Amino acid sequence: MRPLPPEPAADAVLRGALVADGSGGEPYRADAVVRDGRIAGIHREGDPGPRPGRPGGGIDADGLVLAPGFIDMHAHSDLALLTDAGHEAKAAQGVTLEVLGQDGLSYAPVDDRTLAGLRSQLAGWNGDPQGLDWSWRSVGEYLDRLDAGPPGHDGMAVNAAYLVPHGTLRALVLGWEDRAATPAELLRMRELLAQGLAEGAVGMSAGLTYSPGMYAGTDELVALCRTVAEYGGYFCPHHRSYGADALAAYAETVDIARRSGCALHLAHATMNFETNRGRAGELTALLDAADDVDLTLDSYPYLPGSTTLAALLPGWATAGGPQQTLRRLADPAARAAIREAMEVHGSDGCHGVVADWTTVQVSGVRKAELRSAVGLTVAQLAERGRESGFDAFVRLLREDALGTTVLQHVGHEENVVTLMRHRAHTGGSDGLLTGDRPHPRAYGTFPRYLGHYVRERGVLGLAECVEHLSARPARRLRLPDRGLVRPGYRADLVLFDPQTVAAGSTYERPRTTPSGIPYVLVGGVPVIADHRRTGATPGRAVRRTTPGPRPDRARRGAASAQ
Repeated sequence: MRPLPPEPAADAVLRGALVADGSGGEPYRADAVVRDGRIAGIHREGDPGPRPGRPGGGIDADGLVLAPGFIDMHAHSDLALLTDAGHEAKAAQGVTLEVLGQDGLSYAPVDDRTLAGLRSQLAGWNGDPQGLDWSWRSVGEYLDRLDAGPPGHDGMAVNAAYLVPHGTLRALVLGWEDRAATPAELLRMRELLAQGLAEGAVGMSAGLTYSPGMYAGTDELVALCRTVAEYGGYFCPHHRSYGADALAAYAETVDIARRSGCALHLAHATMNFETNRGRAGELTALLDAADDVDLTLDSYPYLPGSTTLAALLPGWATAGGPQQTLRRLADPAARAAIREAMEVHGSDGCHGVVADWTTVQVSGVRKAELRSAVGLTVAQLAERGRESGFDAFVRLLREDALGTTVLQHVGHEENVVTLMRHRAHTGGSDGLLTGDRPHPRAYGTFPRYLGHYVRERGVLGLAECVEHLSARPARRLRLPDRGLVRPGYRADLVLFDPQTVAAGSTYERPRTTPSGIPYVLVGGVPVIADHRRTGATPGRAVRRTTPGPRPDRARRGAASAQ
């Protein structure tokens, strides 16, 4: 009998790891073989036959947990992945896939006019890097640019998927106008949305406290979500309120999903401001009652939120785009109306809550000469300038051309914990990477889950938390070969020390990388090795692969899409 050919050489063997495979099941000890970008085999402790690979070779994973690479379901790396080949902010956390195009605002699809407006509006979120080649216009062209990666590289540090942003669609078709879309305009938005989905987007996001998406009515969103459902995608809304009327805002998104037949993923789900202290249980009850809706959510394990300072303005004040906003801020009559909306009634941009300037802390500015404001609350700026809080707010907006980013200290620990325990929960950093002192969640979300909420507090079990951060999001994204440590799956993997993993980022030093995550592999290629960035860029755009459009718009549960 002819002898069997020798086993092909492995790219890597991870030896003696405790495998938390993403299923939520009990971890087990095993060696994992990686070959040609995929998991070629799992040799459990006690299995018959020799251990794979060369004795003493491979990566010694004794004392480490091997898990599927983490999926950041809410990322703002839309430009960072095109400019920062290292991308340690996410790679060092064990993130191997990010979902971009969040909160209804990003850079595709666009035309020249729309792109200029978005670059100005989103400078606080993503910066406005000079020298970047902005020549893409369609979703497909943007995904191709992600595949290419930063100049001089072939690819990115991690993989990325994209949501078509509803606000960007609206800006492209209607501009930043505060009105309902006409039937012809709605049809055009649906056509552009369908094109983006056909080119590989995984769904549609919305930013319903951000201009221009906030000007859309429920019926417009239902119509667009019907298109998303036809292509097997999901709807990811930033709701109309996380403060006053938060439950009604969540109920609206459930209604949109139910009426359209579209899967729903709730972005950075939380209940903020004093009016919602201890009320997360009411939200989970609302979600549990929607058992006819394919529903998931993400959250970040921190209390403060983060956005632009301009986002707190009432919606009518931002109609027409950034230049019109600045003109209103310079007009005494408009300024008086803005003050009343914010300090008497509670503006929609501030979630219907009266502005408390002691909770709004500057985290970044566009103009270097304003950096002395970073780290101060608007109330402290007002005291320094011997002016009112509102006047300090307006002055900073005007001087920084709307480019200021802030932290809002409005969260509650009991709400954060209640939501992360929910059966539909996944992890999302919502991390802005620009500014002098960005929110530490950008560099710390995933190790904070594992270190603080698993090891230190026991809110989640280890295997349970890994499932939240890997398999659940992979199912939501309908990725059949990611999110689990199993033979044949893509070798997007992370090795971490369960005894030492921890977020290094703090509010004072937000760009400190985590500890306890020595290895991260993307497609079998180490991007982090011995705690250091390797320089490899194996990441690519992950395109929606479900054939579309799907006329049945079946509402399959996320758990069944494995």
